[in-house]
Amino acid sequence: MPAEVVKDSTSHTTYFELVDATTGQPILDPTPWVGAVDPFSLKYPSQFRTPGPNKLSSHRWAREFNEVKKLGEVDSTKRSTTETYIARWWQSTPVKSWNEVGRDLAKRKGLDALDTARLFALQNLSGADASINCWNDKYYWDFWRPWNAIQRAAEDGNPATKPDAGWLPLIAAPYPDHPSGHLCLDASNTRILRKFFGDSPRGGYSITSISTLLQPADARTRHFDSFSEVVDAVDEARIWAGLHYRTADLQGKALGRSVAKYVTAHDLQPIHHHH
Repeated sequence: MPAEVVKDSTSHTTYFELVDATTGQPILDPTPWVGAVDPFSLKYPSQFRTPGPNKLSSHRWAREFNEVKKLGEVDSTKRSTTETYIARWWQSTPVKSWNEVGRDLAKRKGLDALDTARLFALQNLSGADASINCWNDKYYWDFWRPWNAIQRAAEDGNPATKPDAGWLPLIAAPYPDHPSGHLCLDASNTRILRKFFGDSPRGGYSITSISTLLQPADARTRHFDSFSEVVDAVDEARIWAGLHYRTADLQGKALGRSVAKYVTAHDLQPIHHHH
């Protein structure tokens, strides 16, 4: 994934890597990363187009806007210390995390070389195509991030949203909001892992974060009991981070699952030997 723009973990300032040279204001990256790449399994990069973000005139837009405005601000008093830690902890790389989980579970469950190879192929084909479809979707909808929308809420025409010119998120990113790239990858990977190990593998599993935002005393490794638990938790973490509105998380999750379901139905079918 492209490097995200993040808040320094020891200060109260959000740093943006992409800034307009004339105005000094943060700008979006105009390049859609892998959004136009030919997918590996899908027929085309926009195969699972999401329904899209909420209409700016809607009550749901105002509700989700105000949720992230309250919980995702850099120095929010409504977000707990634990929630801040979790938001920072998930600023890690889903590809690395889920491949490590797959390797650990494959070893513990005694998968042979063939089944292990199929697991990783399905995981990474699904993750790659989910990323392609996700970034295609981001630049199709081109929807503003909270750090854009909250400062400029006077422009959305909705009386239930109020601008805050000084609002900054805990974590920011320079490409469009909708849908959540993290959730696209989490959902596609966990859909495959569930297929092999069930939703709650015996003994659970651990993930070690490589987030650069963690404090020295913060635990880097966390243990989980199920895959659905984690994907639902990331929904909340991205809001606590000030990165996404809830709809971007939910539709990213649906996109990732759809891609993984398609990949498993069309590629790398198991071969049953008859003796």
